[in-house]
Amino acid sequence: ITTAHNLIAAMIDNSLQQGNELNLDPRRIVWRRVMDLNERALRSIILGLGGKANGVPRESGFDITVASEIMAILCLSTDLMDLKERIRKIVIGYTYDGKAVTAGDIGAAGSAAVLLKDAVKPNLVQTLEGVPAFIHGGPFANIAHGCNSLQATRLGLKLSDYFVTEAGFGADLGAEKFLDIKCRLGGLTPSAVVIVATVRALKMHGGRKKTELAQEDLAALEKGMTNLEKHIENIASFGLPAVVAINRFPTDTEAELALVEEKCSRLGASVALSEVWEKGGDGGLDLGRKVMEACGKRSSFRFLYEPSLSPKEKIGKIAREIYGAAGVTYTDQAEKDLAQIHELGKDDLLV
Repeated sequence: ITTAHNLIAAMIDNSLQQGNELNLDPRRIVWRRVMDLNERALRSIILGLGGKANGVPRESGFDITVASEIMAILCLSTDLMDLKERIRKIVIGYTYDGKAVTAGDIGAAGSAAVLLKDAVKPNLVQTLEGVPAFIHGGPFANIAHGCNSLQATRLGLKLSDYFVTEAGFGADLGAEKFLDIKCRLGGLTPSAVVIVATVRALKMHGGRKKTELAQEDLAALEKGMTNLEKHIENIASFGLPAVVAINRFPTDTEAELALVEEKCSRLGASVALSEVWEKGGDGGLDLGRKVMEACGKRSSFRFLYEPSLSPKEKIGKIAREIYGAAGVTYTDQAEKDLAQIHELGKDDLLV
């Protein structure tokens, strides 16, 4: 993914060097380079220094590979040819008169797809107990959709009676994008959702300091439960049953665990202790049974919004219904970006 991404970047700079036939404005190239390492000194750089033979000087920078658009679209592609078509449509910059230029315009789609011909295939691995698992893709949930590849999920569904996949960053960020984006584009209908929580984290939400989390504190736990309750509410809004998996720590008391179970039960979510870190698969048997029970319940899966809504309407629904916001205030730059999206005819894209 790093190589394919940087190939496109190299072809952009080569296009500038070879006479700029596409009339690209070097100040409006939005395709940066990536590397699989956090390196703050390279976030903003000037490249092309050293004379005519080294290219056209311009401002640019590096992002981390998991933030690459290639990573995101690989995880949403159905096969290699679909991936190639998605690469072709990537907007890499704008001309001096404001027209969008794509990776297809600079002739990079085919070459990038060839570099990804093996990467597009799911990786089959196994757990310590021999359970098969796919490790394939990792787009950031805060800037992309935070889910593994659609191909791995579809393959897993073909090979098992129950298939578990992860949506990172909680039921407000990762799960919303998994349900509204990945499930919509992949034609997937989930049977149930597992929300992972810890007593320690809930007490922190209730105001306890990290150094105090080993002490029983039912008041802080009850106060912090509002966070978990909102996650359960979010999942219910999609019409899906929820199971809360409590990753148990040695410092959790019976009273604290009972409080979490009581609160969750009131909202219609079942609760199971997860002790797999200590006991391996045996520590997740109760969780597995409750997930199977939840999968057997009737559900009415639905999306939060329709693609036909305007970007502001979609953003507003997510902000209000998932995050509990009263409304959304846009910066001047955000307004400009939304205007650009409208001019490109992309108002129907998912958020």
